[in-house]
Amino acid sequence: MALKKGETAPEFNLKSTGAKSIDSSKDLKGKAFVLYIYPKDFTKVCTAEACEFRDQFEAFRNLDIPVLGISKDDIETHERFKKEHKLPFDLLSDPSGKVCKSYDALIPLIKMPKRITYLIDKDHKIAAAFSDMFESKGHIEAMLKNLQK
Repeated sequence: MALKKGETAPEFNLKSTGAKSIDSSKDLKGKAFVLYIYPKDFTKVCTAEACEFRDQFEAFRNLDIPVLGISKDDIETHERFKKEHKLPFDLLSDPSGKVCKSYDALIPLIKMPKRITYLIDKDHKIAAAFSDMFESKGHIEAMLKNLQK
């Protein structure tokens, strides 16, 4: 289960591509954003999902909505993944899975991130969530649909 609409989004401070860190309480203060959590770089569905966000990125940018991806992969892997697929958004590294867990996006027994996408409003409340482990396109469609409301 994903976090519910209206719940406060957990804060995070994670290393990001581009040799920086992103602290949600400072860098994203007063800003809505999309946070998509996924299992692993360079896997078939995760690559399709990242490329779909890339291909639809302009719609999010036009609304001034940053897109951030999180997995347990290290920054070096994220940098290669971002470069190879020309991703225009940052990827965050959560090697311990602590942030994934706080977003109810960690499979308990195997400690692998689930595929969950959140739209987080400017007050950092969950505005929408979409969870489907095997579908990549539905995540982007659900976020765009919620942004049009």
